[in-house]
Amino acid sequence: MELFIYVFAALFSVINPLGSIPIFVGLTLEDTKKERSRISIWAAINVGIILLISFFIGEYVLKFFGISIDALRIAGGIIIVNSGFSLLSGNISKRKGLNKRVTNDAMHRNDIALTPLAMPMLAGPGSMSLLIAMYQEQPEISQKAITCAAILCVAITIFFILKSAHYLSKILGASGLVAISRIIGFIVIAIGIQYISSALINILKVAL
Repeated sequence: MELFIYVFAALFSVINPLGSIPIFVGLTLEDTKKERSRISIWAAINVGIILLISFFIGEYVLKFFGISIDALRIAGGIIIVNSGFSLLSGNISKRKGLNKRVTNDAMHRNDIALTPLAMPMLAGPGSMSLLIAMYQEQPEISQKAITCAAILCVAITIFFILKSAHYLSKILGASGLVAISRIIGFIVIAIGIQYISSALINILKVAL
């Protein structure tokens, strides 16, 4: 249960689906309620698939390119810390990898569930590198199964948040969403620093 809570909390903080609410609302403003539900469920499915692929295949990609796990932790930690700072500063669109051209292009396409919603807005490099590092840290099959369950629960949570995005945006308001994003941003920064520090400690142990 402790591992499940840790993985779920870490992924939820890094992905930050609450911070995606304003973008989702903007992209689906002219869609019907049924269409929003369809986009929400497919976005959640796409995120789950992307995260599961990253978790199981990421290690072999690292081996192919000759990248060590400590190098990944440092690179992923930097990305995660940068994401956290973007959340603290309120620059959510930049953190999500979106710009005006991407947003305008998405507005004119029929299906936005995969791009830009699932990737890069939700399943970005921060969450991917986090899962690759977790795979290395979990040698037992039971641990991997628990992580997969946490990934599926995150995907389900993303579905309910996106499905309720228009309602939540009215209830929380712009200031409420910013406040929540900044709190999550602080947690995200701590996660990133933890990964960087653990990698540096391992490198120093090998060097000494």
